[in-house]
Amino acid sequence: MDPTKFQAATSGKVIRHPQGYWAFLPAALPPALTFSPSLVSALSVADRALGELKGLGGALVNPHLLIRPLARREAVLSSRIEGTRASLDDLLAYEATQLSFLETGSDVREVHNYVRALEYGQERIHTLPISLRLVRELHAKLMEGVRGDIWTPGEFRRSQNWIGPAGSTLETAPYVPPPVDEMLAALSALENFIHAPSNLPPLIRLGLIHYQFEAIHPFLDGNGRLGRLLVALLLSAWQLLPQPLLYLSAYFESNRRDYYDLLLAVSQRGVWEDWLLYFLEGVKQQSLDAVDRISRLQTLRTQYQAQIQARRAPARLLRVVDLLFAQPVITTRQVETALETNFLGAQRLIDQLIQAGLLREITGGRRNRVYRADEILKILESV
Repeated sequence: MDPTKFQAATSGKVIRHPQGYWAFLPAALPPALTFSPSLVSALSVADRALGELKGLGGALVNPHLLIRPLARREAVLSSRIEGTRASLDDLLAYEATQLSFLETGSDVREVHNYVRALEYGQERIHTLPISLRLVRELHAKLMEGVRGDIWTPGEFRRSQNWIGPAGSTLETAPYVPPPVDEMLAALSALENFIHAPSNLPPLIRLGLIHYQFEAIHPFLDGNGRLGRLLVALLLSAWQLLPQPLLYLSAYFESNRRDYYDLLLAVSQRGVWEDWLLYFLEGVKQQSLDAVDRISRLQTLRTQYQAQIQARRAPARLLRVVDLLFAQPVITTRQVETALETNFLGAQRLIDQLIQAGLLREITGGRRNRVYRADEILKILESV
């Protein structure tokens, strides 16, 4: 790491390790911020968009029908930033069938682990505040049984890491996080900031926390995914949203170069405003995107319900329709379990949805068939 590129004392300092390499130690939060007209305006717009999503989320009758697929979309996109190639279809098919032949370190397993960590965190914050302990628990879920499991899942790193392109070293990497002792102190300070009373607007605090976590880089692998997951959990923990409906990975993934450059620019030049403007734009865009997707899904659900009722189909079929919105890729066994019926009864319900054009079979086989709700997936997968 080139220490001459880190010139902003307000964001942190470069330190020389006894082994001879340079590393960056971020200053404790909060920094001294100037609320320029641009930043105030961006914050106002993001707050309004988040408020619209909060209002919609609070009005949902069955929020779990939408939380589940949106969380899986987030898992795919957050993992894609880190280089995985699994699609939403891949993830949903894996969850529908739990294919045992998928190798332990497969991309889809990594994405599935993100879902597990997110769902675990959403449940855990009811009994444990967001803390270093919870962060370690989430990391253990995230890295279990995948390529990163050789990098001590659930444990903060005990050696130096660095961030850079393939082939980088401690000397050539653009960024080297703080050494272990300084890292532990920085993590403690970050935990205190998360829990301390603050006059800063919550979305500004979220942007600061995300930067700080990535700058500290406390794990040997999984830091990016975990940092983005923490944003979603904090939105819920701070009651900024009634349900976990806002995820930023789609925005970060589509603006990936800016994402990395702006995080580094804070460390090197202390340009907090540029990062916060970028972060707030992401909150705005993804809030409006979530409102649009949820509204379209609600409209489609109403359309499906009317279509089924017009056919004078059994009431149980409406329950299967709702199940499709939570699980757009499904098997007969899943319907059998969800409705507490037998296999033949579940298959008859699926056949009726196929005849109505709501489902199609995607394996082409005679056994272990998997069914896909194309119109639901189209809304979830659209750019």
